[in-house]
Amino acid sequence: MEKSSRIYVAGHRGLVGSAIRRTLERAGYANLLLRTRAELDLRDPEAVREFFLKERPEYVFMAAAKVGGILANNTAPADFIRENLQIQINIIESAYAAGVDRLLFLGSSCIYPKLAPQPIREEYLLTGPLEPTNRPYALAKIAGVEMCWSYNRQYGTRYLAAMPTNLYGPGDNFDLKNSHVLPALIRKVARAKQTGEHKLEIWGTGTPKREFLYSDDMAEACVFLLNLPEEAYNTLLAGDEAPLINIGTGEDLTIRELAELVSKVLGFRGEFVFDASRPDGTPRKLLDVSRIHALGWKAKTSLEDGIARTYESVREQLEVSVS
Repeated sequence: MEKSSRIYVAGHRGLVGSAIRRTLERAGYANLLLRTRAELDLRDPEAVREFFLKERPEYVFMAAAKVGGILANNTAPADFIRENLQIQINIIESAYAAGVDRLLFLGSSCIYPKLAPQPIREEYLLTGPLEPTNRPYALAKIAGVEMCWSYNRQYGTRYLAAMPTNLYGPGDNFDLKNSHVLPALIRKVARAKQTGEHKLEIWGTGTPKREFLYSDDMAEACVFLLNLPEEAYNTLLAGDEAPLINIGTGEDLTIRELAELVSKVLGFRGEFVFDASRPDGTPRKLLDVSRIHALGWKAKTSLEDGIARTYESVREQLEVSVS
């Protein structure tokens, strides 16, 4: 990408999209195409097509999605599959119509089978049943991967799908009704510390293992991928497998260990009570990141540092919500 390239970041105000925008701006990219949901409803096919044909982006980061944790996915499964399919279909089809050069579709590690061998390699896609608690969302994302591959084969496009592990960072969703586990833990621990609580309830047994990637590291990986030299980039699109690459740290820890780390960073000295009647989700979800490591990218932010930065970015907001 040239510094003057026309770059569209879909979902630029979300956790991933805002990190990509920050990374691009820091690197000197001065021609970013940004639209809020009020300005461009990505569920509207005509509006999306008109935007692409008018603005003619050369590169696209697809970070727009309807996302949420176990509770949100269980509560509104139809919304998760419908809205994500609408967004993906509209952007990918419009990108093709407008002649976009490179497109990066961002999915989630939940697209892989619930009991996939660990660490999870890209070729394990569609080799087993999915985790039931987020299957509608996962199926929508799998459809997005398949769309990229299908358009590449039929129309000669050069669309790549990146599957990040669990993400966190500034701009995350801290609403306990629909947030993911790490921001939910940060909010619960921050509230307990401020209100003097000594016991915190956590869903599940605390034994599932999860991998976490700081959002700015993820954004740097995305920019790295769309900036790959032609030969390296084309290698990711070649062959008989989906154009798919994992992004993660290659390290994981249990939910109990995560809770203890959040407590350490925030200075909370209480105890955790695990509610085993609540769903655990997938037992383990560690990505094999050897493919992106071989290309020359590795995550650089430790989980402890990332949690501290995330908490600092939202500390005042959390304190206000408690008071």
